Amino acid sequence: MEWLIDLLSPGQTSLASTVLLYSFVIFAGIYLGKIKFFGISLGVTFVLFVGILMGHLGYIAQTDTLHFLREFGLILFIFSIGMQVGPGFFSSFKEGGVRLNVLALTGIGLNLALMLGFFYLQDLWGGHSSIGELVGVMSGAVTNTPGLGAAQQTILQVMPDNQEAAYTISQQMSMGYAAAYPLGVIGIIVAMLIIKKLYKIDVDAEIRHVEEDKDQSQLKPHVVTFELTNELVSGLTIAKLHTLISCNFVISRIQKPDGNVIIPTASTEIELKDLLLVVISQQDEEIFERFLGPVVEKDWDSYDEKDPNHSHVVSRRILVTKSEYNGKKLGEMRLRMGYKLNVTRISRAGMDLLPSSNLRLQMGDRITAVGKEEDINRLADRLGNSMKRLNEPNLVTMFIGIFLGIIVGSIPLKFPGMSVPMRLGLAGGPLIVAILISCYGHKYHLVTYTSSAANLLLREIGICLFLASVGISAGAGFASTVFTPTGAIWVGVGFVITVIPLLVMGIIARGKYKINYLTIMGLMSGGYTDPPALAYGNKVAGNDAPAVAYSTVYPLTMFMRVIVAQLVILFFCS
Repeated sequence: MEWLIDLLSPGQTSLASTVLLYSFVIFAGIYLGKIKFFGISLGVTFVLFVGILMGHLGYIAQTDTLHFLREFGLILFIFSIGMQVGPGFFSSFKEGGVRLNVLALTGIGLNLALMLGFFYLQDLWGGHSSIGELVGVMSGAVTNTPGLGAAQQTILQVMPDNQEAAYTISQQMSMGYAAAYPLGVIGIIVAMLIIKKLYKIDVDAEIRHVEEDKDQSQLKPHVVTFELTNELVSGLTIAKLHTLISCNFVISRIQKPDGNVIIPTASTEIELKDLLLVVISQQDEEIFERFLGPVVEKDWDSYDEKDPNHSHVVSRRILVTKSEYNGKKLGEMRLRMGYKLNVTRISRAGMDLLPSSNLRLQMGDRITAVGKEEDINRLADRLGNSMKRLNEPNLVTMFIGIFLGIIVGSIPLKFPGMSVPMRLGLAGGPLIVAILISCYGHKYHLVTYTSSAANLLLREIGICLFLASVGISAGAGFASTVFTPTGAIWVGVGFVITVIPLLVMGIIARGKYKINYLTIMGLMSGGYTDPPALAYGNKVAGNDAPAVAYSTVYPLTMFMRVIVAQLVILFFCS
């Protein structure tokens, strides 16, 4: 049994003992992270605290292995986040998203101002926290692990000739982060409750308003049947109709007066008494009613197989799973001429899009096609329509992105007043490249589709490796640093950094802009990139309103928190 005792004893640095240590820290942290305190769980972040405990007990890892796993875990985590948020990154600046993003940026500015204010004023009460420690406190207070990783990676770049001192500062950041994080999670929910109490918000009324707004949504495809009664339009072709009506629409099917159902092409003429199944935006329904005729009720999916007039027209969804069609324009497919099919909508990342000839297909798109079943089957064979193919990970794109991300992150950027060039580093570089690839990779025939499960797996593996490494390396000096008057100050300062900006954001959002409370909860969660707070908001709301606001501000917020953490280190430590 001596071999087992040696393997499990503190202080061992063999590869086997290092792997055992990481395995224990990760599975114990994930398990304990599921335990809820007052309805709140820390989730995967508990891996950090288990790592700190094991480090405090004397367990260590091979130095080179620890550094590699920390940096590689950070890259996987950051890159996966970029691929996830990238498709909505630029669209998040449109319409109401601009206001939410401005409020989130205001919160980031207040977080930074409070941290710097404490740094400069701490002499008044004899404080002596370094800027590195306070950057860690700020990252923990806003529950942003990538910001911590970016700051730690930057300090190693800023001090290339004194890696030992840089590593010590990196560990101090981890301690500040761990001290502020628990109250950071709680503080977000406390701020939500204060805003609710301050404005005497009736949550049930807010939920009703969200549901009413959703019912009146004008953006998603709207399917409606019209009876052609306008003699002035009778005899026109579908192509001519498109020149007369400027809005985007698709005529999916036409039932002739004799009961025969056809798939129209550009040259198909419409006649009086025709029933037209049209896919439009809801706000355009009145235009078509005035132009074509009244809306009628018709069930297009039910038919009598013995009816000789029925042409067995069906509607099916087809998955785009062949990479050669990634980035191809819908108009280039010539579906009406080649397949006698109409595309009525395209579903992408949970959103329904109205089809247009310039819309580029992407892997994972779901095309709703209308036509004869044999024609739909031919198109399905062409596009792939294989869920198994979608489940295969696209490792080529992933490692191309990581390769380019590291190169971009290593580019020196010189700014006036900074003696050391800024680099985006192993956090910022992969994040930017992942966002760009997920947005525009299809134009260069890069398959950017990754299933939600695969993306989540990579992200969780990356963050677990990173947090375990941070915890193990910081554990030895954690208790002697945090459980002191200085550590208590970190906890208090972290709570102030958490709550004050959130209250300012909430007061402006509700008091000035009258934003729905459910959206404010999502804004607060996304502004601090905090999934536990989002889970609380979703539970209160019972709908996706908090998640929509969260996803609106999350991309820009995540990007800015990584960059801000780096800039602080560069300005103060270079």
